[in-house]
Amino acid sequence: MLMRSSGGNYPAITEDELANVLIPIPATARLQNDLVAAMDTARAARLTKLAQADALLAGLDDYLLATLGLTRPPKDERKVFAVPLIDLGTQARLNADYFHPERILAIRALADTTQQLNCPRLEQVVDFIRDQIRAPGPNYLSLANVQSNTGELVATDEDVTGACSVFQRGDVLFARLRPYLNKVHVTESDGCCSPEFHVLRAKNNETLRPDYLAAILRSRLTLAQTRHMMTGNTHPRLTNEDVVTLVIPVPKPVVQEAIAAEARRRRDEARRLRAEADSGWQAAKLWFEEQLLGPAQP
Repeated sequence: MLMRSSGGNYPAITEDELANVLIPIPATARLQNDLVAAMDTARAARLTKLAQADALLAGLDDYLLATLGLTRPPKDERKVFAVPLIDLGTQARLNADYFHPERILAIRALADTTQQLNCPRLEQVVDFIRDQIRAPGPNYLSLANVQSNTGELVATDEDVTGACSVFQRGDVLFARLRPYLNKVHVTESDGCCSPEFHVLRAKNNETLRPDYLAAILRSRLTLAQTRHMMTGNTHPRLTNEDVVTLVIPVPKPVVQEAIAAEARRRRDEARRLRAEADSGWQAAKLWFEEQLLGPAQP
């Protein structure tokens, strides 16, 4: 059904225009109920497949931690905590949340694994790409394009202007704005993105796999650090000075590749489930229209 909207900058359908819209009504209440029930069934099937896809991607975190031999960092909701004075003297930051026990315990857990795992600061293993262009180009990605916790791309009709950062295939985009939303994406082609992303490029792809890097940055180990490193109230961000200090475990390449392969397998399966969900829903809507209006004319 096509409807012409009125209005300049804010197009809208008026109440009178909406009142004059014609809608088909099936002849009997039973037929209406049958159509609604069929669409409810199709909608439930779509939602089930989408939930399966999200669960598949979210479950990678447990696989990653188990493979690395690490335990999930304990969630700590304390609002009041003590910090040794000597610890304050070793950091350039004085805001309380930076010393939150959840962040400290996550770093301490990584420090305890240094005999089995190399745990460098992020700046030691990646380059931070700061190259920019003046206006968005092809394959532009905004924060809205990246799904939280999974890193998958989603469509958006957001209008963008102004300078943006450039990236290459295999770079990892790591959100600087509201890092608690956990938006991390490993790019599959060249392009440009919102300057609200940190663009990370492994110094050596043989010793740090991009898919592994994205997985570990999306993990609860990293989130336990970043959620307490933000600055700003209205638009909290992870600053250039702070992001370089993130501590991540970097296992041997063979272990990284196993995790990266599992991440790719889950990603492919999740995309298959989403494609099936979308195609099934489109087919259901077409069927619904045909029941009301008859088959579409060639």
